Amino acid sequence: MKTIFKAFAKKLFGAEYGRLKSTLFVCIAVFWGLYITDFKVKIAPFILYLTVTTLTSGIMWQMLSAEGASGDMQNMLMLPFENRSFVPAYVAALGIHTFLTKTAVLLSVVFALSPWRPLEIAGSILCIVNAVLATAAVFSLRKCRYTGWLWAAALIASIFLLWDTPYFLPLVIGSCVLALLILRNADGYSFYSCGAIDSCGQKSKQTSPGFIRHSKDSRTFLTRDFCRIGRARGSANLVWRYLLRYLLAHKNYLANTAIMWAVACALPLFLRNAGSLFVLPVGFAILSLNTPICILLSADPDFEQAVRTLPGQKKRFCLPYCLFIFICNLIADALFLVSWQTQLGGIAAPATALAPAFAFLSAVLSVFLEWFYPLRNWKTESDLWHHPRKYAVPLVMLLLAGIAGTLSL
Repeated sequence: MKTIFKAFAKKLFGAEYGRLKSTLFVCIAVFWGLYITDFKVKIAPFILYLTVTTLTSGIMWQMLSAEGASGDMQNMLMLPFENRSFVPAYVAALGIHTFLTKTAVLLSVVFALSPWRPLEIAGSILCIVNAVLATAAVFSLRKCRYTGWLWAAALIASIFLLWDTPYFLPLVIGSCVLALLILRNADGYSFYSCGAIDSCGQKSKQTSPGFIRHSKDSRTFLTRDFCRIGRARGSANLVWRYLLRYLLAHKNYLANTAIMWAVACALPLFLRNAGSLFVLPVGFAILSLNTPICILLSADPDFEQAVRTLPGQKKRFCLPYCLFIFICNLIADALFLVSWQTQLGGIAAPATALAPAFAFLSAVLSVFLEWFYPLRNWKTESDLWHHPRKYAVPLVMLLLAGIAGTLSL
């Protein structure tokens, strides 16, 4: 078990655990910098419990289902192992990485801004442990997806209804025990994200354990399909075909886009107290934060190599890709405007005209970053999604929103 844990830990943290040291330094610096300001915010304990649970569960699920994790799992599963040593080591490595590199940053901010009692700190740590174990247990039972939904609903309900009662911590402990029992009987192959994508964009049938196609094959099929662009007419149509098939093969990308569109509908409720002439560009800037569709080259190194190798691909790929992001952004901005007009009203024509301008400019900047400054040497898909570069385009758009608001006054 110790050897397996070290193998996964070095993959996640680096050979000398350099990423762990840098993250801990950031957490200490953030905590101390906020603590000495004496700026305090009162945060309800159930908000803390809900935040750490959802964040940890989301990151943990993303790491378990990432394509890069499938490659590592395939290499490890080719070696002889025992389930009772492999599963705890794998879950522990991912859980520690999730906690120390993602959740710890949130805790450093929350603990610096609000005073907490020891019981509440212990409760938040217990919620984090439960999120790691429960997510791993649900992932190993992916055929019983309704079990995962019921489990998540029960945890959220207990946080909202029982957080200030003596029953809350025993319920969380019971959830941890149940997850441990499931993981104790889990098979190591249940954590392998199998299912290659065939040339029609559909998942192939699973073969016997240990002989499942590497999930990287899904990228290979799509990359081979894109390579026809260099020798076929209508290259823009093929780029669009590739982008659509890529999204269909990665349902989490579609889910993130749908969430952004839902945020666009709810955003007027949070921005209604500000002046409409200024707040509309701010909403457009916030809605440009659709990370998955803006990192397609960084997320698929094989595809990036194919694009850069074939002649004339800078124009043939970047223009359709820019148009694709522009349409996604424009749909979100349109939903935001419709929701604002329905709930609050009073949108002027000049403000409406800013929507396509902000959508187009954010698309151009996103493609520019992907082509000239792609993200490299990332370890997990979670690191790619949460890279600080994701905030570059929204920050530029926020600055432009401030300028637009100043000129409109």
